[in-house]
Amino acid sequence: MDDFPRFMRNPANRIAAGSQATQGVEGYVFDGADQTQMAFWTCHETASSAPHTHDYDEYMLVVQGRYTLIMNGERVVLNAGDEILIPRGTPHAGEVLGGTRTIHAFGGRRAERKSG
Repeated sequence: MDDFPRFMRNPANRIAAGSQATQGVEGYVFDGADQTQMAFWTCHETASSAPHTHDYDEYMLVVQGRYTLIMNGERVVLNAGDEILIPRGTPHAGEVLGGTRTIHAFGGRRAERKSG
């Protein structure tokens, strides 16, 4: 598979550009009853994200491609099948290759949907 299934890419769940930390990313969000969220992202171009933190834990799984996480001054290369936990309050950034797909689980509310 080179894309998430169509039901996971319902336009009603598309993440607003202002909630994207990386340029050239298409994302969709699903909400848990406890204010947690799951997000599914596809990077269409090679890009990077600026350092940032969250006040909740983040779990990340690389489905396809390569994502380099920069956390605690270390570069952690994640390939398809690799997963990592980013503890709350940990500054992190990333570099992603075009074509990479990732799944994220957030212990809090991370993304807003595109309106309309």
